[in-house]
Amino acid sequence: MKNLFLLSGIVLLIAAVGVFVWTTDAPAYLGHDPATCNNCHVMDAAYENWYHAAHSRFATCSDCHLPHQTIVSYYLYKGYSGVRDVVSFTTKTYPVAIRATAQTDAIIQANCIRCHTSTVESILAGPQPFDRHCWDCHRTVAHGDRGLSLTLYQDTEVYPR
Repeated sequence: MKNLFLLSGIVLLIAAVGVFVWTTDAPAYLGHDPATCNNCHVMDAAYENWYHAAHSRFATCSDCHLPHQTIVSYYLYKGYSGVRDVVSFTTKTYPVAIRATAQTDAIIQANCIRCHTSTVESILAGPQPFDRHCWDCHRTVAHGDRGLSLTLYQDTEVYPR
């Protein structure tokens, strides 16, 4: 009887995971299609702004927002970030103006330099301290004039004009 109960539990668990994977199209989240990032309606403005900005022809969300040192760091951070996003979306605790965390800021900065090494080479080798993010000056490049705000205007308290 114990074995039947255990076997039934395992079958039900496998069925539940299978239904979850099928209904959520979970394998799509292992890829890097920006439309997948846009599945949560809170990302509509970020996706639309990226779609109409300069980087849409050259870079996807994961090109900028995930680390590229190793495949392990890439998927670990992708999983961590995804779980954090699912929890904040499910519990409705996401802010109106979505902002990258300090950790994501560091990843984005590293990816700007990784893609634009020849362009920023003289900046990195110069005598000035490199204590600014690329988007401090290039505010509209990745996500357009509205940035990542869900509001109708750029968040001027955080990013003064």
